[in-house]
Order: sequence, then C-alpha cells, then structure tokens
Amino acid sequence: MFATIAASVFMANLDLFIVNVALPEVGDSFGGSDLGSLSWVLNGYAIVFAALLVVAGRVADRSGHKPVFLAGLAVFTLASVGCALAPNVGTLVAARLAQAIGAALVMPTSLALLLATTAPERRAGAVRAWASIGGIAAGLGPVAGGLLVEVGWRWVFLVNVPVGIAAFALGLRALPSPGRAGARKAPLPDLFGAVLLTGSIATLALGLVKAPDWGWTSARTLGALAAAVLLGAWFVLRSVRHPVPIVELPLLRVPAFASAATALTLFTVAFAGMLLGAVLWCQGVWGYSALRTGLAIAPGPLLVPAVALLIGPVVARYGAGRVALAGNVLFAGGILWWAAALDTDPSYAASLLPGMVLTGLGVGLTLPVLTGASAAALPPAHFATGSAITSMGRQIGAVLGVAILVGILGTPAPGEVVTAFRHGWYAVAAASLLAACATVPLLRTPRPATATDSAADDTGAAKAGAA
Repeated sequence: MFATIAASVFMANLDLFIVNVALPEVGDSFGGSDLGSLSWVLNGYAIVFAALLVVAGRVADRSGHKPVFLAGLAVFTLASVGCALAPNVGTLVAARLAQAIGAALVMPTSLALLLATTAPERRAGAVRAWASIGGIAAGLGPVAGGLLVEVGWRWVFLVNVPVGIAAFALGLRALPSPGRAGARKAPLPDLFGAVLLTGSIATLALGLVKAPDWGWTSARTLGALAAAVLLGAWFVLRSVRHPVPIVELPLLRVPAFASAATALTLFTVAFAGMLLGAVLWCQGVWGYSALRTGLAIAPGPLLVPAVALLIGPVVARYGAGRVALAGNVLFAGGILWWAAALDTDPSYAASLLPGMVLTGLGVGLTLPVLTGASAAALPPAHFATGSAITSMGRQIGAVLGVAILVGILGTPAPGEVVTAFRHGWYAVAAASLLAACATVPLLRTPRPATATDSAADDTGAAKAGAA
C-alpha cells in the first residue's frame, strides 16, 4: 500500500521541479512563445491546486478516500498524456489545469489513507516516510528534468504515465476501503468561493505578467488588478458568512498560526521566483543545456531534506521564530549574492553556487520550521484545516512569485538582461525579508520543544520539497 501512495506523491511533487527546468525548451518548441504565456504552464497548475485543495479533502471525507485517491491518480495520469501531446501552449496549459485537479485529489487523501491503516504507535514513522518523499523529489527533480529534456521536453510528462498506471493498478487491490459512516452527510465547502478565489488569483497573475506588454498604467492592466481586488474582497466576505468556507478565517486570529502562515506564503513567493529565475538565467543568459541547468540547481534542493531532518534540536533550543528568521535572512543573502555577482560570463563556482547553497540552507531552515510552528499553534481538531490553509497560501505564493518575476523581467534588450535580472533578484530578496518580518511574532510565542520537533519531522521535508 505504501508503495502506491509513495509513487503517487513522488510523481506529483517531481512534476513541479521537472517542469521548471523544461520551460525554456517548451517555449522554443512552440515557436519561441513569450515568457508571459509560458508562465501559465506553472501558474495555471498552482492556481487550480490552491483553489481545489480544501474542496477535494471534503469530497474525500464524504465519498471515501480510496475512490477519490484513485480518481485523482487517473486524472493526473491522463492529463500527463494530454500535456505530452499538446500542439501549442494553450493546450498545454489546459492539460496542466487537469493535472492540478488530479493532484488536488491525490494529496489530501494519500496521507489520510496511510494514517487510517497504520497503528497509532507507528504513525509518526509513517508520516516521516511520507513527508520525506517531497524532499527526495526536490533533490532529484532538477537533474531528472534535465535528463528527460535532453531526450525531449514531452518526456517530462510522459514519464508519469507508466508510474501512474502501475500505481492505479496496485491501488485497486492494495488500498483499503474503510467505512464512511456519517461522513456522506457532511456539507461540501463553498464551491462558489473556490471560483472566486481562482478568479482573484488568476486576474492578479494576469495583470502582473502582462503589465510589461500592456503597460503598467494601461486600462487592461489596471482592470485586471482591480478585478483581482474585487474578487478577493468578495471571497473574504463570503468566507465570513458561509457555514463551510474554503478558508476558516477565525483560525487567522490565532497569532502564532497567522504569523507562520503569512511567513510561509511570503517565503514561497521568494522561493518560486528564485527557482524560475535560476532556470531562466542558466539557460537564457549562460546558454546551459537543460541537463547542465538541472545539475547547476541541484545543490540547493539537495540540502533541503537533510537540513529539515536535522533541524529539530536547533528549533528546540532557539525556538521556531529565531530559526525561521535566520533561514529567511540566509535565503535573502543568497539572492543578493546573485544580484551582486552574476554576470553574462559564466562563472558557476564563484557566482551561482554560493547563492544556491545559501538559498538551500535558507529553505531547509524556514519551510519545515514554519510548517511545524503553524501546526503547533492549533488545537488537534483544526490540524487538517490549518494544513489546508497553509498549503493553499503556499500555492498562492508560488503563483505570485512567478508572476512578479515575469512581470519584472519582461522582454529586456540584450544589453539590459543583467539589469532586468538584478531587479528581479531584489524583488525576490525583498519577499524573503518580508517573510522574516512576519516571523517576529513567533519570537514571543512560547511552545514546547516537542511540538515543533514532531511537526517538523513529520511534515518538513515534504512541505519544503513541494514548494
């Protein structure tokens, strides 16, 4: 059973990192599609995943985790075929949206299935094994993506097909079908609220991505940004009044949870911008191949699971707030190093590598600790809901990180490339420093050392890897 769950979760996490590395090759194969259009290959996935995560979890609670998990796995696998066969960017984006639906069905049900069939005394170890999958995917993703793109970018998606088919076949036989007594009567969450949330994030990303082409003060740009604000405000008002909202706003009144969730969202803005920016720099400025780009990026992600698994004693001694603050500052330092050191002449060891190491350390110190702190701030009855909120916030942060970087880079003239990237690096570093500021309330939050240790061990690597 664990093999089925592990393969599915690994596939969903790996896809995030592979697609980043493949993006320039995708653009070349479709006649040099502009970066703004290509960004929707990443952002479309993240937007739909964020909006449907809570909905999918509630549907699974009503209908049973096994059928929802298998349905998600089937949708993800079929959508991967659609991505591989896409004749243009628009079709690829549509297939990525379908992939996101599948992933949203798989992720919340995978851990539920694992916990439902694991004895209480073994659950901590089972969760640690489940959590480590995301960290492994983060480390292998850039290199695997580079290898597959060397054959052809469509293999980035085709590789999911045999894994998905095998996992589905095993799941039919191995996964349990526990009773759902009383669960079917549970109300569905606010579906229209999910539509409003999707529209708000999508129009905000559209305005940021298209602003360089439309003009930052053009009617279209301002209209898109205004629509994002209005839809977002409507979503918040509806969440206040709806009996089963997508986001339970009262949880944000818990100071430690609100601080950790805000910091996680802001840090993911920085992380997503960093990852895409590194890929675009290596391939677009230095002319690296996809494989060489994957190898160049790999040292940072490879540090994340190791740091995440070893950080428990440090958190116990110094507290989550101080460790996360240090992680954010280290991450910003790595980005500012790039702003100062990167030039058009390739110099990997002296310029890119030090920043990659600093950002990798920063991610390992920040994401697992903030995830653990957010969980520790809530009563057990709200663990699932709080986890959904932080996961949703991170997906929204990823959308904003990509959109902001794309909006800043635009289409610079050859002599302005370094300047454009430097401005992008400053924006990424600023997001990380804002995340550091958001951790300050955690400095005053007392909590038992064991709470964060356990939460960090149980969720850290996966949360860090799935960013």
